[in-house]
Amino acid sequence: MLVHRIVGDCPGCGGVRKFGNVWVRPDHVRRGCLTCTYTDTVPLPPLRKKILYLDQGFLSHAFRAKIPRFVDAAERISQLSALQLLAAPFSSVHEDETNQWKGKSGKNKDDLMKFIKATSSGDEFEPAYEVEQTQISRAFQAFVSGGSPVFQLHEDDAVEEDIHAWDDYLWIDVGRYFGDVERMRTLKYQSVEALVDAFEHWRTSSETFDEQVALEIEEAARVYIDAYIAFTARIAGGDLAAVLDAPLISSVLQSLLLSLPPEKMEDRWKKVGRFLASQHFKEVPFLWLTARIYATLKEQVKNGAYTDRARAIRRLRGLYQDIKHVATYAPYCDVFFIDSAMAALVTDPRINLEGRYGVKVFTAAALDNFLTWLNELHAGMSQEHRAALTAAYP
Repeated sequence: MLVHRIVGDCPGCGGVRKFGNVWVRPDHVRRGCLTCTYTDTVPLPPLRKKILYLDQGFLSHAFRAKIPRFVDAAERISQLSALQLLAAPFSSVHEDETNQWKGKSGKNKDDLMKFIKATSSGDEFEPAYEVEQTQISRAFQAFVSGGSPVFQLHEDDAVEEDIHAWDDYLWIDVGRYFGDVERMRTLKYQSVEALVDAFEHWRTSSETFDEQVALEIEEAARVYIDAYIAFTARIAGGDLAAVLDAPLISSVLQSLLLSLPPEKMEDRWKKVGRFLASQHFKEVPFLWLTARIYATLKEQVKNGAYTDRARAIRRLRGLYQDIKHVATYAPYCDVFFIDSAMAALVTDPRINLEGRYGVKVFTAAALDNFLTWLNELHAGMSQEHRAALTAAYP
């Protein structure tokens, strides 16, 4: 039997320093002997870890190790994760950003990704596109069944089911394919350029905040429709490769149509169309947040922000990823660490991220407050928890 942590002599055969922990499971520790077949089980109390999301800026600062306070904070997070008090999962958005990162001073993107995964202790959010599709599917089911449009969050839609389990001694890292990195970098830059170029029109726009939110939601619905139509057109034209290489967004409406009982396609399309214009669709968390973040940004621009084009491009080069971080994962977290510019958007009273989803927001400008929160989390550890730590990780 493979014993990872020796705890003493075997009660079965008396073997000296032969008995110890074999594995850790969500609610118990299995112990065994290196020599005989004697085993034992030690129960563990249930856990409810705090879910912490660290944006790319925090992780990059901690990785570069040029600002001691970021290094200290990252080390503290790792300690609290080892103490089973919090989980700081990485996400597909981290992976996408890291894959486009150009390292300096001999460090590269692979080193950064290893650091991010080590900081997360292997904990991982569900991929962003899956969270998006799951939210829309849930909202559609509520719409079809006549349920309330108020979206009901399910933590396991975004977080692994065992996130609150006691950690085992080993975790397995599985990589994924990212496609053409240089093309992704180019498209990212071009997208930010196009956004900043639109600011001149924004400055003279007459839409109110609520009208802009409505426009953003309508545009999101149009994007889903266009993606699905483009996919079906390829299939109808005999391009079967579409099944393999079509954008993931093109499958969102297809999944809704397939979830309906067999009926005329026209009737199913009408039902999906009504959903896309419904309050149920508007309440989908990542759509609700994304629309309001852009509407708030537009107001900032109308009020005189980002007048220098070059500086605006530099300042907003990570905007799309930052919005995706927040809009996709914030509703499922207890704490979110983001940059000051994004914090200014999501703490706007019309968004009020903490008030709506109960997630605390910290920034680099308030790093001391974040460290205080981490210290308070540690100080609140119960004696039962301390005893379980001793049993599971001697």
